[in-house]
Amino acid sequence: MIFKAIIIGLLLFVIFSMGQALTYLIKDEGKTDRVVNALTRRIGVSVLIFILLLIGQAVGLIQPHGLS
Repeated sequence: MIFKAIIIGLLLFVIFSMGQALTYLIKDEGKTDRVVNALTRRIGVSVLIFILLLIGQAVGLIQPHGLS
């Protein structure tokens, strides 16, 4: 259960980072690198989520199910 909570927390951080990048885009008008840094963090966390999901399935923390 804690594994799923970590994944959800990281997904919320991704959404927060996207909002942060939008705010910086509007405020800074392209004069600073804050937008690039926020989007870089988002991509890094998204890759981390993907790796954690793969590890979770391999270890058995996440059980796949069929769509029937």
